[in-house]
Amino acid sequence: MTFSREKTVLLWISFLVLLSLALFVYLDRDGTLMWMYNSRHKYANKEPKGLRLTAWFEPRAERKNPTLTSWLAPIIWDKTFKKPALENYYKKHPITVGLTVFAIGKYLDKYLNNFLSSADIFFMAGHKVVFYIMVDNPAKVPAVELGPLRTMKVFQISRQRRWQDISMIRMKVIADLIESHIRHEVDFLFCMDVDQIFEDDYGVEALDESVAQLHAWFYKKEKESFTYERNPESAAYIPYGEGDYYYHGAVFGGTPMRVLNLTRECYEGIRRDKRQNYEAVWHDESHLNKYYLLNKPTKLLSPEYCWDYKIGIPEEIRSVKLAWSPKEYEEVRDYD
Repeated sequence: MTFSREKTVLLWISFLVLLSLALFVYLDRDGTLMWMYNSRHKYANKEPKGLRLTAWFEPRAERKNPTLTSWLAPIIWDKTFKKPALENYYKKHPITVGLTVFAIGKYLDKYLNNFLSSADIFFMAGHKVVFYIMVDNPAKVPAVELGPLRTMKVFQISRQRRWQDISMIRMKVIADLIESHIRHEVDFLFCMDVDQIFEDDYGVEALDESVAQLHAWFYKKEKESFTYERNPESAAYIPYGEGDYYYHGAVFGGTPMRVLNLTRECYEGIRRDKRQNYEAVWHDESHLNKYYLLNKPTKLLSPEYCWDYKIGIPEEIRSVKLAWSPKEYEEVRDYD
C-alpha cells in the first residue's frame, strides 16, 4: 500500500512537470524557447555586462525572422530591445565608441560629408564618439560641425592603384591604428563604408564584443546561394553546405581587441591569397565571412542597420538605421 501511494505521488509530480513544460513552450509563441534567454551563461552576447538579456531584449517583438542564432547570439531588430533600460545602464557605465571610415579619391568628395553629418546626429547619440577618418587628401575633408560629444581624427593614407586594393588594405590600416591609437581611446569600435547615410538612431543596442551585420540581399536566402569564396585554394574558402549567415563587409564592430583580431586574421588571409596570385571573389568581405564562420560573433544586426532601398521595404523593415547610398561606381571608381 505504501509503495502504491509513493508511486502515485511520483506519477503526479511527473505529470505536473510535463504540464508546466508544455505551457511554458506554448506561451513562447515566437518559436524560441525562453529558457535560452533566462539561463545564465548560455547566450553569446557579452554586453551590457551585468545586465541580464531579459532586462533589455524582447525577442517576441519580431515574429517574421529569427532573433537568436544557433550559438545563442541575439539578432537585433527594431523593437526587440528596450532602449530605456540600455540607456540607463550606459549612463551609469559611460563609454566611448569609435567609428572608422575610409574616403579615398572621389569617395571623399561624393560621400564623406553626408556620412559624417548623419553620423553626428544618429550614431550613438548622447555618447562620446571618435570618428577616425582615413583619406588620401586631408585638405578636402569637409568642415562638418560636430556635436559636443564628438571628436574627429584624420589620418592620411596612400592612394592605391585599384579600388579593390583600397578595400583590402583597410584591414591592415585599421589593425595598425587599433594598436597605435584606438585601443587606448575607445571602448567599442565600428568600421563602416563611407557610401552610406544614417537615417535613424543607431544606438547602444548594437554594442558587443563582436558585432556582425546581416547582408540585406541575403538574409532571407538559403546558404547554398551565399556568395562565399568557393575556391579551395583561397584562405577565404567556405565549401557548399557550410556557413551560418552572409555578412556584409560594410559594417562590423566590437571591442577594439576583437576588431584587431578580425582585421589581422582577414589581412593575413588576403596576404596568403596574394602570394598565390589570387583574390577572393568579394575581396575583404569574403575573408570577413570566413572569419565569422570560425569565430562566431556575439551579436548580429538585422538588415535595418545597413539597408538597400533597391530591395524595397518589406514588412519586417520597420526602421532603417543606416542606408546604402546610390552606387555610382562609374563615377567614383576612376582607377585603372
